[in-house]
Amino acid sequence: MTLQEAQHEVDHWIQTVGVRYFGELTNLGILMEEVGELARLLVRRYGEQSSKPSDTGKDLADEMADVLWVLIALANQTGVDLTDAFRKNIEKKTLRDSERHRANEKLH
Repeated sequence: MTLQEAQHEVDHWIQTVGVRYFGELTNLGILMEEVGELARLLVRRYGEQSSKPSDTGKDLADEMADVLWVLIALANQTGVDLTDAFRKNIEKKTLRDSERHRANEKLH
């Protein structure tokens, strides 16, 4: 699935199943909640923090997909073409960081 297809899929789902988009600020809050859930799982799985019983059965891929879903919804409702934005972002990072990371001794 391309980013464009994902944007269409989320829009179709929201228009047919979800009834309508939540407001942008509501979706921003939901995005922060979802990022927090992802962070909690990563910290417990790969960091030093101990898991709690409520962490059992949480799926990393599903948590990432939740973040992506809300980000796509925000892109749709604010008129952002994620394919174009992502291409431009890669170009920006390539120009800015083409030598920076190679010179970083911590990465070798």
